[in-house]
Amino acid sequence: MTQLAQSTDLNATDLAANFFQQSTGIWRSERRYYTLPEGKTQEMVSRLTVRFLIQGCAELVKLAEKHNMEDLRALRCGSEVTWESHDSISGHRQSRGSTVFGVLGQSLYRDRGFATPKPVIAEYYLSDPNTLCLRTEYNDSVFEEEIKHIGQKYRTRQSIISRAGEQQMIGQYLEKRLD
Repeated sequence: MTQLAQSTDLNATDLAANFFQQSTGIWRSERRYYTLPEGKTQEMVSRLTVRFLIQGCAELVKLAEKHNMEDLRALRCGSEVTWESHDSISGHRQSRGSTVFGVLGQSLYRDRGFATPKPVIAEYYLSDPNTLCLRTEYNDSVFEEEIKHIGQKYRTRQSIISRAGEQQMIGQYLEKRLD
């Protein structure tokens, strides 16, 4: 796992809290998924709502319960993300849902994974205060994601999904803050 940037005195939890607070708001996410090796692409547009969660709030306590934690107030902070996605060409709704993230040390607890409804744990680090990198493994797959804030109004995301050491899909996102 790559180490945190050395240029700051903040610990991983403080950096994550700052990142999640910076992410709070409503975003328009334009994304393109590339299925490998065929190169088939799919374009989606989503509306994301991101809420910062403080230690001890009901959402983080529920998340701690899902992960069978002894201390239900252990998660230091987190984020709730809700979304509604549409195919950018047809306009048909593709998905709607929500997920909760909770921070404890260098682990990011989630109530569900990208490809599973079960709770998962990602390892994370911030390569700088504006860039969050995640790595999650389950069901013989690896999910690597980078989310980078660019000023106050934009952020980029990139996800790479691998199985058995072979990349299966790449997702690239451009997100613009709506509020």
